[in-house]
Amino acid sequence: MMNDTLKGLKILIKGAGEMASGIAHRLYMAHFKRILMTEIERPISVRRTVAFSEAVYEKVWTVEGVSAELITDLGDIDSLWGRERIGVIVDPYWKAIDTLKPHIVIDAIMAKRNLGTKKNEAPVVIAVGPGFTAPIDCHAVVESNRGHNLGRVFYEGSTEPHTRIPGPVMGITAERVLRSKKAGLIRHARSIGDEVKKGDIVMYIDDTPVFATIDGILRGLIREIYVTEDEKIGDIDPRTKKEYCYTISEKARAIGGGVLEAVMHFLPTIDVA
Repeated sequence: MMNDTLKGLKILIKGAGEMASGIAHRLYMAHFKRILMTEIERPISVRRTVAFSEAVYEKVWTVEGVSAELITDLGDIDSLWGRERIGVIVDPYWKAIDTLKPHIVIDAIMAKRNLGTKKNEAPVVIAVGPGFTAPIDCHAVVESNRGHNLGRVFYEGSTEPHTRIPGPVMGITAERVLRSKKAGLIRHARSIGDEVKKGDIVMYIDDTPVFATIDGILRGLIREIYVTEDEKIGDIDPRTKKEYCYTISEKARAIGGGVLEAVMHFLPTIDVA
């Protein structure tokens, strides 16, 4: 009975960035294979190597052995699932929900606020991060802030508010994240995986250089696209372990574990027939 439920369960994840991809990977490895992820037309993921949003640009993208593929027609999703791939579709307004009729919707956009997700979008709606209150906006919300409660599931209440301060890595917080000081077109000077020193030029916005703020490994770098002011455009990891650039982070795994808990919590209540 439970095995039939797992096989038939349809999951739609809003977003396909780093955290959403960690969630999708964890669900997939737990045998929830019928997953569709929605994205905007030009995704702005920084940790692109571990984000299924790259399928929008590359058509197929693989993260730790799990592959996602871009589809343009929702009618192709069953065939794609038959090949054991996660689906990615450009659908910024989540129109696919009406056609797909998923059993579970997961809001993993990481916008730090609710952009319109409602509890009635599916039998089970799970949200990640601040801006949601369970069981009002969703059935459960997962803590996304680094610290003692990271990955904790709230079936009643809300997560911690957005602080705009990145979680510490080796005691370093805001300095490890590169942000655009102006709007413009990104042009790379370095690549993901490169070791950088404080003061090195990492990229340009138009003709304005962006400098490394600390020593470390360039773990994330936004694509060469147009960005707005104060956009997150890079991530320097002071731990200087190159392999961390190509594997899912501890934060994404913890959040994925919280979502998996919530899915299993509500699984007996879902009618997949």
